[in-house]
Amino acid sequence: MKVSFKMNLLLELLGFLLLSEMLFCIAQGNVHYYDFVLKESNFTRLCSTKSMLTVNGDFPGPMIRAHKGDTVYVNVYNQGRYGVTIHWHGIKQPRNPWFDGPEYITQCPIPAGTNFTYQVLLSSEEGTVWWHAHSDWTRSSVHGAFVILPAEGTTYPFPKPDEEQVIVFASWYKEDVETLMDEALRYGGLTTLSDAYTINGQPGDFYDCSNETTYRMSVDYGKTYLLRIVNSVMNTDMFVAIADHNLTVVGWDGSYVKPLEVSYIMITPGQTMDVLVTANQSPSYYYMLASPYFDGQADDFDKSITSAIFQYNGNYTPPSIPVYPSNIPGFYDVGAASYYTTKLRNLASPEHPVDVPLNVTTRMYITVSIGMMHCPNDSCAGPAGNRLASSLNNISFANPKLDILEAYYRHISGYYETNFPDKPPHLFNFTSEDLLTDNVTISDQGTRVKVLNYNETVEITFQGTNVMNSGENHPMHLHGFRFYVVGTGVGNFDNVTDPLTYNLVDPPEANTVPIPKDGWATIRFVASNPGVWYMHCHFDRHMSWGMDTAFIVKNGNTEESTILPPPAYMPPCETDSLYGPRQSMFQKEE
Repeated sequence: MKVSFKMNLLLELLGFLLLSEMLFCIAQGNVHYYDFVLKESNFTRLCSTKSMLTVNGDFPGPMIRAHKGDTVYVNVYNQGRYGVTIHWHGIKQPRNPWFDGPEYITQCPIPAGTNFTYQVLLSSEEGTVWWHAHSDWTRSSVHGAFVILPAEGTTYPFPKPDEEQVIVFASWYKEDVETLMDEALRYGGLTTLSDAYTINGQPGDFYDCSNETTYRMSVDYGKTYLLRIVNSVMNTDMFVAIADHNLTVVGWDGSYVKPLEVSYIMITPGQTMDVLVTANQSPSYYYMLASPYFDGQADDFDKSITSAIFQYNGNYTPPSIPVYPSNIPGFYDVGAASYYTTKLRNLASPEHPVDVPLNVTTRMYITVSIGMMHCPNDSCAGPAGNRLASSLNNISFANPKLDILEAYYRHISGYYETNFPDKPPHLFNFTSEDLLTDNVTISDQGTRVKVLNYNETVEITFQGTNVMNSGENHPMHLHGFRFYVVGTGVGNFDNVTDPLTYNLVDPPEANTVPIPKDGWATIRFVASNPGVWYMHCHFDRHMSWGMDTAFIVKNGNTEESTILPPPAYMPPCETDSLYGPRQSMFQKEE
């Protein structure tokens, strides 16, 4: 039976009261409350107007601000046309997977016309993370920054900046994004490229009908600014620079790094960075640019550049054209991207120590590939009539009809398998230039997950592949954890010599790591967060094609190592779940 709106509100209230009482002793900091109203809003960009899903009518959406260790409640009212979920990207949610957000992993979409309250537990995160929709491609317009300040009574591990500014990069599509996604997945071909990139919602000076609304950041000479940078671009890594100004990177993915002074940064979709910049040049207008970085062979990316203006206050004659960065790398500069990412190091201070796992109990070698799946009668729009697909260890993930967390927690069988492999089915030269035959290009489809015991020490080496000559950088994101990036390199991983190059002293801690084209990256973490946690490429087209899986981390032997009980109400899934029928845009009946 369909849950009515009034019944939904009653269950929400009951669940909120029970949850508040249960978690009273858990929350160590302050408690914050936000209302998110999902609704269609009209925006005019690139000379045309479109309607798109937003939070509170804003693009990007509202910033959430809290201190380390606080608890945040966000009541999401879905006044849109289809089901949506929200994910709190980079927040571990200890023992609290019910509110992590990825659809069909930890919940089903919030049906249109209903609401759902997320409870977000902050723990060790400190710095800039973000939130975004995690259903279909709705994050293109439903996203925003989540700023986690130092705990009360503490401060930054660097001189306190004079001011701070959130900078959000995003993609802009003239057409409806959900329609574009539906068409691409229905016919199995390439996805449509974005028409522009934006900085804080504006495309900037290099696009039609845009230079009157270019985002401007006003600065005072001599002041230092903390830029809280979020890359919400859908499918493209970005180089970022401010003309004639050096940048000092001090944070990555909600953790601190040793200050790194650079003239540009490279940031992948899903990543966040905290960057200091001092306004120490002659008062003028200086371009801030975000320019795409691409290392693949298909050359299918939006080759435009978005701009903002770093504008000094004061009395001076404005230039006719802002100063342009002379040092921003080109679209295809692999060396510049690699140089930047390998320079990042953990702060590793007494106040922010490292705890790199040394005694590994579970090792996984996961290939990251673009491939195909066969279509009946060669009827799809991909190569040779096949459907484009992506995979991890040759498994293209398929969303179940009931979210994995509910199925696991309530011991409901038939919705997932626990046989995700620790290594690829075949070992070969993964970076070869001749990987075009069916035995390496065709992937299997399934809902396969990896089960971990509580407190297992896990090492994952991601291996980039050149299957179908489609090798490129892949930003891999893991929910529920921060991991240490202990190593990265080019070519095929050598399990004898490459571990000798690992950084086990001060590796950066992150939740999203770039896997270089035809190269590898190794991460380590302790499975100390019981629950179901999603892992996927943060290029949304790759995630939609199947480059994802999930981890089930079992409970430990104590109450403190056990999943928290679910709220009284969760959004409805299947008719055989406890909550009634599912309502979702792309899993409805035709």
